[in-house]
Amino acid sequence: MIRVANISVPLDFDMSGLKELCIRKFRISPKLIKSVKLSKKSVDARKKKDVHFIISVDIEAKNEDRLLKSLKNASKIEKYKYVTDKVPSPERRPVIVGFGPAGMFAALVLAMAGARPIVLERGGDVDSRCKAVDEFRTSGKLDTECNIQFGEGGAGTFSDGKLTTGIKDKRIGWVFEKLVEFGAPDEIKILAKPHIGTDKLREVVKNLRERVISLGGEVRFRSRFCGYSSENGTIRSVQYEHGGEVDTIETDNVILATGHSARDVFELLYQNKISLSQKNFAVGVRIEHKRTDIDKAMYGDFAGHPALKAADYKLVAHLPNGRTLYTFCMCPGGEVVAASSEEGRLAVNGMSCFARDAENSNSALLVNINTSDYGSEHPLAGMWFQRELEEKAFIAGGSDYSAPVITVGEFLSGETTEHTGSLRPSYTPSVKHASPEEYLPDFAVESLKLGIPEMGRMIKGFDAPDALLTGIESRSSSPVRIDRGDGAQSVSLSGLFPCGEGAGYAGGIVSAAVDGMKCAEAVIERLKK
Repeated sequence: MIRVANISVPLDFDMSGLKELCIRKFRISPKLIKSVKLSKKSVDARKKKDVHFIISVDIEAKNEDRLLKSLKNASKIEKYKYVTDKVPSPERRPVIVGFGPAGMFAALVLAMAGARPIVLERGGDVDSRCKAVDEFRTSGKLDTECNIQFGEGGAGTFSDGKLTTGIKDKRIGWVFEKLVEFGAPDEIKILAKPHIGTDKLREVVKNLRERVISLGGEVRFRSRFCGYSSENGTIRSVQYEHGGEVDTIETDNVILATGHSARDVFELLYQNKISLSQKNFAVGVRIEHKRTDIDKAMYGDFAGHPALKAADYKLVAHLPNGRTLYTFCMCPGGEVVAASSEEGRLAVNGMSCFARDAENSNSALLVNINTSDYGSEHPLAGMWFQRELEEKAFIAGGSDYSAPVITVGEFLSGETTEHTGSLRPSYTPSVKHASPEEYLPDFAVESLKLGIPEMGRMIKGFDAPDALLTGIESRSSSPVRIDRGDGAQSVSLSGLFPCGEGAGYAGGIVSAAVDGMKCAEAVIERLKK
């Protein structure tokens, strides 16, 4: 198979004509071509008067080695097949704590291997979770165990379902194949910036769970990990709370995939002298614009073309104060959502459905936080720093989970009008007019004031006076790393596998899923001995 990249085609190009395109463009004899398949598609909007697609195609042909030498931007590719070793059904079944992307794919791999994993998830299944999230968004009543952070599918289930990643790993293609098998749109396998959407993700995670169960696995919801026992430096059991009672599971292998918001787990590990270390993270706000304005800014006169979806962007500004301001988790045609998981602390995130057709587009606007900003060398200092900012944001919003909101014009000028202009805030249950100066550190406020106008020079209208800033965005990554060594195990406890984003080894759905697979593979190796 030959992959040819960097092919320009107009927005109106009919992808069913790929074979004819290759025959004409590369002067390949029709007799040589067995098949042509689209493998990647992205939008090139660098020139607003010439917005078009850049595609890659996979060509199966006769005499491929000879053909390869005649083509530019071409490479030979081999199909990757993911295979897991089988293990005898263990008497002491492996336990996975957390059922987000890392935990789900760890469970899937272990179940495929015949290891019959037991999953403990502190939140509810996705259906009951949706009810808890909806109640919080309408009434402000927070369920601290089942919310946007905790529950089946993890935090990613209430996001945009982005599948972009900076890692390079052969397992990624298999992750995509499984997501499609469980209900994700087939297009995620070819788009340069794929996403599933929170509406479709809910079905995907349910179908993945059912596959794990059909292969002998077990998923226990509303089961909060609360302790463990060890012997001679090796884990021997885990404890979990369910329905007010504590139960114990005897096990030699625990994959800890609790996510970045399970702060009680970090505290438990620290009390038990599990090695932890500080980690950089970021804080900031969500910036919100009208979707049609962003589409126009990114696509020019091509905005609204039926072949184009809602526009996204990714911006970075290196500032004179030594900080970096950057956009993260951009949600075209989405909404700002209530992402709190603790009483008296406020957090927001972004979410889009698959169609990305909501009135506004939003993105996290984040300032880098260094470990030196924590003011302490304690391994949990970053977590405490995070909590303190969320408490300030909660107070700034009126102490009822209303989010503090201000227009860019007011924030940059310092003149307060308490008017949101033409843009309607998408956050619910409610918003209160308040500046980031009430909850962000001085250096973060300064960075926003320096960086937003600079980003306005990158995208026209980004710094528009009626754009909205909603805070606080504080859960983009974990401020704590659970140290692990050879075989992905904790350096402090054999049989404990810190995993995914919460442990500090991933940064999104795909990288978390891949890390879950790696940890499952490490468990399989132990079970084979």
